[in-house]
Amino acid sequence: MKKQYALMAIVYVLAFLGIQGMSGVVVKLVSVALKESPLMASYGVQAILSMVLFSVAAVVVFVWARWFKPSASYMRSRPWVVLLWSVMAALGAIIPSMFCQELMPEWPKWLQEIVDLSERQLVMLMQTRGGYFVLALLAPVVEEMVFRGCVLRDLLRWQPERRWLMIGLSALLFALSHINPAQMPHAFVIGVLLGWMYSRTGSIVPGIAFHWANNTAAYLFYVMYPNPHIRLVDVFGGRHHSAVMAVVFSLFILVPALVQLNQHMRRPADRQKEQ
Repeated sequence: MKKQYALMAIVYVLAFLGIQGMSGVVVKLVSVALKESPLMASYGVQAILSMVLFSVAAVVVFVWARWFKPSASYMRSRPWVVLLWSVMAALGAIIPSMFCQELMPEWPKWLQEIVDLSERQLVMLMQTRGGYFVLALLAPVVEEMVFRGCVLRDLLRWQPERRWLMIGLSALLFALSHINPAQMPHAFVIGVLLGWMYSRTGSIVPGIAFHWANNTAAYLFYVMYPNPHIRLVDVFGGRHHSAVMAVVFSLFILVPALVQLNQHMRRPADRQKEQ
């Protein structure tokens, strides 16, 4: 019987990708039908409309199918400390993640073309009005609902004794869903962290807080530095020492945040027992 949980985890991912693809097709057809409209000629506008349609459709489908059941029980436990440290952990992880990504070897030429195209599209999306709304507000809710609230939930039901393996598997699926190879390493590491948070709390709320802070920081960075190829050292005027110090400073935020999360994260029932 437990194998059905593994099967459903695959169904969730396929549904996520299918709804995402169909939303893009629908918006593209509308843009073709309204080809005289200068508004629909903008890639950024099309991308925003596609993401809004996808987000709404995904929530409707997953709730209607009862794959995901929204609950306020975790928020009723008043987890303000956990949410605060979730945000701090996200802010502390940004610069070390950038530093690690810059240490990776160059992509093959054919793959680099995909990376460059994806990053140019991302920058255009961020520079379009409404970009922050879909990237930092809608995306965290939908992705946490699907990959932690559904995929990881059922993977943990399938193999509860292999918790970290299931967290890693859900993180891998999360990373692959980003399509852009350059984003996958960061998405995998963040996916592991978000999976750990979900497994400890049984709620997607801390993950949404972390995801929101992470995407907000990325959005602000891209707005300030729209060049997708900018390096961390360039941000600090070419001073390698300053870049390394920024990484160290960020770790002084990230590590204590993770320690505090490990100490305070509890499921609502466990918190009630302690009180």
